Amino acid sequence: MPIPCQRALFEIPEGITYLSCAYQSPLLRSVRAAGEAGVAAKARPWAIGPEDFFAPVEALRGRFARLIGARTEDIALLPSVSYGVAVAAQNLDVPEGDSILLLDAQFPSNVYTWSALARSRGARLVTVPRPVDGDWTRAVLARLGPSVCAAALPPCHWTDGSSLDLERIGERCREVGAALVVDGTQSFGAAPFDAARVRPDFAICAAYKWLLGPYSMAFLYAAPHRQAGQPIEHNWITRADSQDFAGLVDYTEHFRPGARRYDVGECSNFVLVPMADAALAQLEAWGVPAIAETLGAYTAEIAERARGLDLEVPPAAHRAPHMLGLRFPEGLPEGLAEALRGAGIFLSIRGDSLRVAPHLYNDERDIDRLFAVLERARIRRPHPPAESAPG
Repeated sequence: MPIPCQRALFEIPEGITYLSCAYQSPLLRSVRAAGEAGVAAKARPWAIGPEDFFAPVEALRGRFARLIGARTEDIALLPSVSYGVAVAAQNLDVPEGDSILLLDAQFPSNVYTWSALARSRGARLVTVPRPVDGDWTRAVLARLGPSVCAAALPPCHWTDGSSLDLERIGERCREVGAALVVDGTQSFGAAPFDAARVRPDFAICAAYKWLLGPYSMAFLYAAPHRQAGQPIEHNWITRADSQDFAGLVDYTEHFRPGARRYDVGECSNFVLVPMADAALAQLEAWGVPAIAETLGAYTAEIAERARGLDLEVPPAAHRAPHMLGLRFPEGLPEGLAEALRGAGIFLSIRGDSLRVAPHLYNDERDIDRLFAVLERARIRRPHPPAESAPG
């Protein structure tokens, strides 16, 4: 069953229509409370024991693992997606002359590292152009050949929600011997993802968008065959027997099991960890399939009403359930961004798309308010897309 509006669980004032979860989510009241409790705990360090460095982290590791169909052992805690991409890049074989596959206009944190790696190894970046028919999967499969050593891809494009079938792409990657690195930031938590079916080499996700968590927190999935690699930093807590504080000077070359070797230093953050755990607990309670179904109903209505205004939207067969980009054929109307903000409507302009990204705090009134502005905007002159904040 669709999930009824959950606005009461968030701190969104009346008169605000927030349709930009793909930019960053508002915090749940429970997540804010967990963070405030974490700050209070850090004010009393004599009450923080060795077990507090480990047990909350392991609980959070397990929650994220369940979210994506993985094992607790497969998950590392990170500060950002770029950190996770750097871990993946350090542990992939990139022969000279081979190619790394990306999407056109991919998010920069999943581009810059691959660009630097390609230069250092004498490899090439191959960018898949945006397909006219919206079928990214077919476009990617057409370019996945034996010369591709790695494909760094998202489940859906960050600008407009156009989707990729990563199960089919993952199967093809294994056929040609290419590693698959997934940036799930714009999908995990809002649409189902099964690591056991997609079988990526690495998958990374920031917490502050669809996972409804804090900033400066991210997760890394490392496939079992990628868990003996080299971390990009060396810290005390990733080493074997690190829970024995008295024995930390008995240095060891051995790591804790699984993907824990990739944990960032100070991963036991006493504020961010409980916040992320509270957020994932709420996602578990709702269930990601139910979230996707509910948001899919919203975006389907938005797409239908947008087409009624002659706006372009990604085709339903190639669109994620939780967000979509609206394109004006003649360009964005002059003053549209200002008109939306003036009406208390917050969403994002990404590339040439007006990106609409609802969540469970939205309802029909928010959609009506959005289209009241868009209907007025259709008669205005176009102008180039305005610059906006990243993410």
